[in-house]
Amino acid sequence: MNPATHPGRPAENKEASFEELKQRIHSKLVDKLDLSRIGDLEGDKLRREIRLVVEHLCDSEGTLLNRTERERLIDEVLDETFGLGPLEVLLKDPTISDILINGPKNIYCERRGKMEKSNVVFRNNDHLLQIIDRIISKVGRRVDETCPMVDARMQDGSRFNAIIPPLALDGAAVSIRRFGSNPLKLEDLLNFKAFTPEMVMLLEGAIKARLNVVISGGTGSGKTTLLNTLSSFIGNSDRIVTIEDAAELQLQQDHVVRLETRPPNIEGKGAITATDLVRNSLRMRPERIIIGECRGPETLDMLQAMNTGHEGSMTTLHANTPRDAIARMETMIMMAGFDLPLKAMRTQIASAVDLVVQANRLQGGPRKITHITEVVGMEQDTVVMQDIYSYEPDGIDENGRTYGRFVAHGIRPTFMPRLEAAGVRLPASAFRQRVMLED
Repeated sequence: MNPATHPGRPAENKEASFEELKQRIHSKLVDKLDLSRIGDLEGDKLRREIRLVVEHLCDSEGTLLNRTERERLIDEVLDETFGLGPLEVLLKDPTISDILINGPKNIYCERRGKMEKSNVVFRNNDHLLQIIDRIISKVGRRVDETCPMVDARMQDGSRFNAIIPPLALDGAAVSIRRFGSNPLKLEDLLNFKAFTPEMVMLLEGAIKARLNVVISGGTGSGKTTLLNTLSSFIGNSDRIVTIEDAAELQLQQDHVVRLETRPPNIEGKGAITATDLVRNSLRMRPERIIIGECRGPETLDMLQAMNTGHEGSMTTLHANTPRDAIARMETMIMMAGFDLPLKAMRTQIASAVDLVVQANRLQGGPRKITHITEVVGMEQDTVVMQDIYSYEPDGIDENGRTYGRFVAHGIRPTFMPRLEAAGVRLPASAFRQRVMLED
């Protein structure tokens, strides 16, 4: 067969030979490693020593590789031995915000809001399962046929989710949401025009004055990033208890107690839910309770905590608008199994929540705070809300990205006396009706 008729074949053969060589050297390396001696070495020193062994193994193979191929081979063998194999290349790229793996051969990345296919692949599904196990075993989680779904956090703070066969039909499916070891700071979000300085002043004042804040938004809208950012305004002397399914929050304060839920064991027993942790946290003398995400019956316990002396608490939930966030809280309260009248539920929500901050991911990738909405109270059977600031989209630019403007609605919040009592002074001009910023 003429190779010219198959222009892709030589490259495929070369890549296959490279993979075979890598596996061969990796197997020889595992055979040569002195595990008792490895325990005495750590970090960079261990990697340097093993690198010398890998270089010697490359020389002994006698395969003709140019300098670039040789360096790539050595790095990939080291990643396979000490790191996360093919994932290491993607995890080292700071421009990647999401890594989505649909089986061993289809890996996609999101860069600056755009999805693209990566040329990184795993050898087979067993190789992918091996890397999954390496990630989750570090945080005491497991995944197998009896428990084929897992949530975990990675060492760099990224959120990790995997679902394996038999539930995933085309090989294991993995989603990694990157937060990075250095979370985005307030200045970064201002530079990205996620919100305006006036909005930041109000949110900072709300946190310092111990208002209860709910951050709502869709998947990937930046709720956790925003929660991390707002938590930086909490005083260092406050005792904070955080409750999460997979610990992702990176609070900078000293007095923080971090709690994490636990899935059931192989017999289906021993699960510790967010509801259990919220109830227990009330006995831990917290000054603020932060729930990573309310998604079930724990919502009722969270609202009761906000109403009984734990002001300044925060949580996130999935909703598309501030009004939807209220409706979703009602639904989650019903999940607790109590037959509460609708008016009682809404009264509980209206008295507990002071501020709803809506985060949205707009077309083309930009993430914005689209509403800062005050919960004023109840009027008959309706929760009364008013927008203080909002983002109004104007259209789509030539790059497919949404553009618009941040607007102040000319409303002075009813909680201003609480801010002033806490020593927070905001200028009257911050609430004057106007367009604050256009992008």
